[in-house]
Amino acid sequence: DLYRKVFVFRKNPSDAYVVLRARLEQPLHNFTVCLRSYTDLSRPHSLFSYATKAQDNEILLFKPKPEEYRFYVGGKFVTFRVPEGRRDWEHVCASWESSTGIAEFWLNGKPWPRKGLQRGYTVGATAAVLLGQEQDSFGGGFDFYNSFSGELTDVYLWDAALSPDKMRAAFLSLRLPPALLAWSSLSYEVKGDVVVKPRLRE
Repeated sequence: DLYRKVFVFRKNPSDAYVVLRARLEQPLHNFTVCLRSYTDLSRPHSLFSYATKAQDNEILLFKPKPEEYRFYVGGKFVTFRVPEGRRDWEHVCASWESSTGIAEFWLNGKPWPRKGLQRGYTVGATAAVLLGQEQDSFGGGFDFYNSFSGELTDVYLWDAALSPDKMRAAFLSLRLPPALLAWSSLSYEVKGDVVVKPRLRE
């Protein structure tokens, strides 16, 4: 149980990553991914990478610079500009809905203006899901200068676009609906220099 724990990615740059095992029975027409990160990186870095054999950026949360997040679905992305962090924890949730192509982005419990992305697309189910590296091929092809360094926690993936109430609940670490990937019952494997530690503060 990873309750009140974090993954610490100790090195910068790094070849380390964490493999997540999701129970995906079918392709995704909707999804929400949430996580909390703490880093002092100013270079580009990957937070959540979900690749299929057909598409390495099937789902990707990527931060090219401190004041910008990129949210990829099926290899295409939209950009969300954010205030430069105060070197504090940042909680992000990104959701996507195939029928409308609506991409939502929430930062620290607040929604950004919605954008359009990949309407009618389907996210493949046979996936390699990684934290800490950006995949350029299925399960590999890393550029270490896109690696994450710092702390990650509260990682979730749902097969639905969460309601605003649930988005706020994720930020506040309240009770959440059952997920494909849930921090409280995460099935994972550490590859390289990543340490599980208690969270320093709430």
